[in-house]
Amino acid sequence: MNPRQSRFYPRSGPGSRKEPDPGPAKGAAARRPAPVKAPAAAPPPTLLERVPAVVVVCVDPESAGQRIDNFLLRHLKGVPRSHLYRVLRRGEVRVNKGRIQADYRLKTGDLVRIPPLRTPTPEAPVRAPDSQLDRLAAAILFEDERLLVIDKPSGLAVHGGSGLSYGLIESLRQLRPGAELELVHRLDRDTSGCLAISKRRSTLRELHRLIRAGAMDKRYLALILGDLSDAEVTVDAPLTKNLDQGGERVVKVDRVAGKEARTQFRRLRRLPLAGVDGAAGWATLVEARLITGRTHQIRVHAAHLGTPLAGDPKYGDFEANRRLKALGLGRLFLHASALGVRAEYMDAPLRVESPLPAELEQVLARLAAGDPGAESGGGGPG
Repeated sequence: MNPRQSRFYPRSGPGSRKEPDPGPAKGAAARRPAPVKAPAAAPPPTLLERVPAVVVVCVDPESAGQRIDNFLLRHLKGVPRSHLYRVLRRGEVRVNKGRIQADYRLKTGDLVRIPPLRTPTPEAPVRAPDSQLDRLAAAILFEDERLLVIDKPSGLAVHGGSGLSYGLIESLRQLRPGAELELVHRLDRDTSGCLAISKRRSTLRELHRLIRAGAMDKRYLALILGDLSDAEVTVDAPLTKNLDQGGERVVKVDRVAGKEARTQFRRLRRLPLAGVDGAAGWATLVEARLITGRTHQIRVHAAHLGTPLAGDPKYGDFEANRRLKALGLGRLFLHASALGVRAEYMDAPLRVESPLPAELEQVLARLAAGDPGAESGGGGPG
């Protein structure tokens, strides 16, 4: 095969066509076949070297309930994520002959039409460094035969792609070769804390069902710039994903076309910004509880209140972030502090907690040192 040619996934499954049988030869060609030189022995072509066509896949019970984008990402690992989402947006991937959105959930017996997809020549996977593997092995907060919860460090993406050779899930698979590890949910790259990983497909499906039903309790600690209007505030503001002029994904409040998104914020502690160069007012440590789970939901809802998260480079106050960096805040102040769930196989509800990382505790201590009378609990600014 010419190495400059594009490589594709093979054609297979229902609807595959075979080359027509030319039938028995006739005339002189049948009496005196032309001699054919036997080709040199060669290894059979890999899947990536065969010429592709449309693939139709019948969804089995193991894949039922999974989002179509996650299904494709799982089974077409050599195809860039950006390309998969592009063909989804264009309607080239179809289910039961109809167009679908990336969040469509598959049902048993669905027929998924997958178009020819380009993929680069396979390369040896990049391994995470041993130091990172050791760090992750020590960060497991809970584990049983079906589930593990890990304390994800800030700065590590949950999966590879978009220029990243590996993420947390790829690293865990290195630690547990042969295990069927899958992300139950996601955290932003700069967010730290509790992240659930399933060890069985059946557990993954059940936990996804519980998440859709609002039966997984996910709580976060965040530092907002400003103060809540009350001790507890619920934000009900639908969200949509968009691309900015640079092609970067951003999430915005959209009450017309947005998807339902609700977050509860509870004030824990107010801290003065008087000790921050050139700043005034308050920063407030809050607990955020997700009622729904949209991309960037806490960050966008906090900004929607006029109180963006400290250290948020996308939706935050850039000047305030610059000043807070002098106090040692070099990351997004958002930490998944607790996760609770009761799956059918569990004898009792599970609750896993992760303490606030030391670098975030240090920021709080430095803010508090600017005013020994820093307040906690309810009440507005004095």
